[in-house]
Amino acid sequence: MAAPSGRRNGSGGANLWVSLLLAAVALRPVETVSEPTTVAFDVRPGGVVHSFSQNVGPGDRYTCVFTYASQGGTNEKWQMSLGTSEDHQHFTCTIWRPQGKSYLYFTQFKAEVQGAEIEYGMAYSKAAFEKESDVPLKNEEFEVTKTAVFHRPGAFKAELSKLVIVAKATRSEL
Repeated sequence: MAAPSGRRNGSGGANLWVSLLLAAVALRPVETVSEPTTVAFDVRPGGVVHSFSQNVGPGDRYTCVFTYASQGGTNEKWQMSLGTSEDHQHFTCTIWRPQGKSYLYFTQFKAEVQGAEIEYGMAYSKAAFEKESDVPLKNEEFEVTKTAVFHRPGAFKAELSKLVIVAKATRSEL
């Protein structure tokens, strides 16, 4: 499609351009897949419990909440990415530090979902960065339930850089 000529001395060309643009938008196929949404947030040390949450899906029917407390260093930039399947019956929530390994000492963490039940959950001490791979926590360091992935007190070694959750709509949400 050609761009308007830039002439302003008549509305005929501009009206044609606007009409063509509106027709192209109206005829565009409807997207059935939720585009992943990624939101940056700060993970703040200081030993105080903090939470960050986001919603996704039709009517924001799913929620992912990350609650944590950490010590040492300064704020780190983390991200939360959310997406849904074509039929909106599954959603994913990934929480991670894009630079790979976090230098904060986590005293606790919990990633929980609302509106769905977890089918897969994993926690990592190191997130993939450049040529390095994800490093999962040992199974004894964390627990996965129907609605949360969280640290096991006394077993968690305070290293966290990534959490991944895949969840399915609960019956009441179907």
